[in-house]
Amino acid sequence: MGDLSMAKARKKSNCQQSPQKAAVGPNRCLQVVGLCLALAAITFAVFGQTLRHDFVNFDDEDYVFGNPMVARGLTRQGIGWAFTHVHSANWHPLTSFSHMLDCQLYGLRPGGHHLTNVLLHTAAVLALFLVLRQMTGFLWRSAFVAAVFAIHPLRVESVAWVAERKDVLSGLFFMLTIGAYVRYARRPWAGGCYGLLLLLFAMGLMCKPMLVTLPLVLRLLDYWPLQRTESAGKLWMEKLPLLALSAASCVATIAAQRGFIQTGGSFSLPYRLGNALVACMVYLGQMVWPVGLAVFYPCPRNALPAWEVPLAATLLAGLSALAFGLRRNQPWIWAGWLWYLIMLVPVLGIIQVGGQAHADRYTYLPQIGIYISVAWLAAEWRVSRMALGGLMIGVLGVLMVCAWQQTAYWQNSETLWTHTLAYTTDNNVAELNLGSAFLKKGQLDEAIAHFQKALEIKPDYADAHNNLGKALLQNGQLDEAMAQFQKALDIKPDHAEAHNNLGAALLKKGGVDEAILHDQEALQIRPDFVEAHVNLGNALLQKDRVDEAIAHYQKALEIEPGLAEAHYNLGVALRQRGSVDESITQFHQAMQLKPDDAASYNDLGTALLQKGELGEAISQFKKALAIKPDYADASYNLALSFHKQGRMDEAIAQYQKTLEIKPTHAEAHNNLGDALLQKGRVDEAIAHFQNALEIQPRNAEAHMNLGSIFFQQGRMDEAIAHYQKALEIRPDYAAARENLERINALRNPAK
Repeated sequence: MGDLSMAKARKKSNCQQSPQKAAVGPNRCLQVVGLCLALAAITFAVFGQTLRHDFVNFDDEDYVFGNPMVARGLTRQGIGWAFTHVHSANWHPLTSFSHMLDCQLYGLRPGGHHLTNVLLHTAAVLALFLVLRQMTGFLWRSAFVAAVFAIHPLRVESVAWVAERKDVLSGLFFMLTIGAYVRYARRPWAGGCYGLLLLLFAMGLMCKPMLVTLPLVLRLLDYWPLQRTESAGKLWMEKLPLLALSAASCVATIAAQRGFIQTGGSFSLPYRLGNALVACMVYLGQMVWPVGLAVFYPCPRNALPAWEVPLAATLLAGLSALAFGLRRNQPWIWAGWLWYLIMLVPVLGIIQVGGQAHADRYTYLPQIGIYISVAWLAAEWRVSRMALGGLMIGVLGVLMVCAWQQTAYWQNSETLWTHTLAYTTDNNVAELNLGSAFLKKGQLDEAIAHFQKALEIKPDYADAHNNLGKALLQNGQLDEAMAQFQKALDIKPDHAEAHNNLGAALLKKGGVDEAILHDQEALQIRPDFVEAHVNLGNALLQKDRVDEAIAHYQKALEIEPGLAEAHYNLGVALRQRGSVDESITQFHQAMQLKPDDAASYNDLGTALLQKGELGEAISQFKKALAIKPDYADASYNLALSFHKQGRMDEAIAQYQKTLEIKPTHAEAHNNLGDALLQKGRVDEAIAHFQNALEIQPRNAEAHMNLGSIFFQQGRMDEAIAHYQKALEIRPDYAAARENLERINALRNPAK
């Protein structure tokens, strides 16, 4: 950087020309348009396939489909939240805003979100081509640099990953900022040029703080290709407002990521510095040989191999010395090399965030400097234009094939993580996420195996313990699941999801009070945790704290209005409180959001049954059974509705279907007995009342019904025993008391 001021005294040679004025005229304009179309075409040829891809389970949920504030689309509240809240350990409001806009346009259909990424990357490619041509005057060299940038396999992660919207969006603002700077540098007197430069730079920083080094890149451009002749002091002074914005962005980023910054253990400062040197060389190797790329490269479990750091340091020093030595006659090599190194600094892991050793996405903008150096150096080769052009086309063809194949691995979570495990070792993150993909598909054995493998690699991996617990819970291994949730909390006491999951498991086991405590703890850690609000509502409902349960369901819907489960549970709570009309409204909303949810139809029918609207209730129960033919509760409720209408034959048939589905349904046995009794089929009725009591010995109604039959048959002792049992269960059971008194009166008329 100290040689930047030497440009004034340097003689121009054939290899160091001042930026050419782009030729004008129809032919050149047609060439530019044609090249732009070609760049767009090759970009879509590689990345167009992503329009058929799904979201992946790595950050996409946090950024888009699992983020209620984003998923609801463009709202005034959401826009305010984007600017005032940290999101996924970053403050990048324009990125969040772009995801909201996608949700507004496409909903949660992943193809639309992928399309936006491809369009933004294409725009960045075209902007790079036009800006580079504007700066240097070279058409074909600029086009080649833009083409490599467009379709290099290292770009796949930034484009094919919806959550990396921040890369392609900030990349576009990066190019636009450089374009504004070139205009300012050539016409500093023009009004508004510097203001536009500041605005574009600020917007880029609000997409991704990776752009903090851009003021230094602009200073490199002063050296080459702009070759500005002002004093170094003046050139630095004009960058001060930009540097101030960079400093502010750095402070905001460190504040946002303070909970994720790792400084101890295996990530000591010497380790981080060594890994940074190795990463610089790894990226160069991947640029030349882009094979075995993966979404996550774990840091080595032990220290880096002893030879890696010295070798990387030696190679970097040698390349830097070579570039410096060539700076007089080939300044683009020095400028491009410094562009690469300077832009990598924020992502080299010197301040370590996460457990990755390096990442493909970190090369999105830095490697442009290397592409420029290579393109300008190749243009000096003493070979025919045809040979050089053929070589460049060959290079681009190979890159396109590799990038197309790499993009195909991003089809869904399973293909992505399977590929990652094929090319990395000891990758606990890949094991966790592949297990999560299997868990979502219901392939529990495969999921459990991958979670266990993740824990073999990293025994203190709280997320793996938590996810293993979820898989065990779905597998019916309740105690084992609770043990895993507890291990996750032992490792990470503020793991909100583990608290929530442990609460759900405790609720299933009947530990309602403990479940409430864990749900409350989860909400203390994450007040906007929708699932915890729903689970706490469920637990409170079991304690008959109906109003509190309703409040939590309503809070869940305030955060995520489109949550069918919350609408359904709120309907259940409102019906339990006696607000039947309000409950019906909630069930209707749940059905609109989730039309194939049989439970909503069943509970809507139950609410209508309470209102005495038997015909409409029967219709809803039939819809529930059409969706889920083995739904015992809906079958029972349909039978009960027939029973209430006096349609005894249909009621008897439906009760029998219910008992085929669930032979232990005590209420179905009891009511079937009542229906049979009304049809005069006494012996069959007695059998079903007795079945009801075998299943549910404290069924007061079944005792009452048997007592009444025995009373009518003159079997007084048996009748008395059942009436007494009914009164023991329900001391306020007036009919049982009256019949018992009648028997006593018959036996003792004088008394």
